[in-house]
Amino acid sequence: MRRLFVRIFYYLNFFWVGALLMLISSRDVRGRENVPRKGALIVASNHLSNGDPPILTVAVPRQIAWMVKAEWFKAPLIGLLFRLSGMIPVRRFEADLQALRRAQHVLRDGGVLAMFPEGTRGGDKGLRAGEPGTALIALRTSTPIVPIAIWGTEHVKLPRDFLRRTRAHVRFGKPFTLEASGRITRDDVARGTETIMKEIAALLPERYRGAYKGAPGEAAASKE
Repeated sequence: MRRLFVRIFYYLNFFWVGALLMLISSRDVRGRENVPRKGALIVASNHLSNGDPPILTVAVPRQIAWMVKAEWFKAPLIGLLFRLSGMIPVRRFEADLQALRRAQHVLRDGGVLAMFPEGTRGGDKGLRAGEPGTALIALRTSTPIVPIAIWGTEHVKLPRDFLRRTRAHVRFGKPFTLEASGRITRDDVARGTETIMKEIAALLPERYRGAYKGAPGEAAASKE
C-alpha cells in the first residue's frame, strides 16, 4: 500500500513539475533510449545547481528515488513532499548506514536510484572529485549505472529563476556495471568512483569537466 501511495504522489508531483518546467525552461535531451525500461538501475549525474533535480526527474523516463541531503528534509513543506515522494535522506560526507540500506532496498525492488556522486554542487568550477557512495552501492548490489550529464543550469538560483527561461542540456550515456575482484575493497570503490566520474565527464563539454578535464570516458568492464 505504501509503495502504491508513493507512486501516485510521485506522479502527481511529476506532472505539475513538468508543467512548470515547460514554462520556465527549454530542454535539449539526448540519449534517453539508453535508460533500460525495467530492472534495478542507478542514474548518476553531475550537479551544477538546485535546478538539476527537477529537470532530471522529468528527463529520466522512469520513476526515480533521489538520494537527497538530509538538510532538505528539515524544511517544513519541502521535507514533507520529499518523504511522500519516496526520496531518501542522506547525511553527506559520513557513513550513513540507514541511507545505504534504504538505497539498497529500492534497488532490490527493481527501482531506480538517482545520485549526484560529487555529493554537492560543482557550479562554475565543473565536476568535483567523486565521493565513494555511488560506487559502493553499485558494487554491493551489482546494479547497472547510467551516467548523465547536465549543463546550462549552473547559474540557476531558485526561486529567482522561476521568472526567467533557462536552456538546459541533458545527455544520457550507455549503462555499465562495475565489477569487484571478489570481496569489495577500498581500491575497488576508488576505481569504481573514478570510472563513474570519467563516464559522466565524457558526456560533458570540456569546460564543465572540472577535476576530470582532459580525461576521456573510460568504459567499464561490463556493458549492458
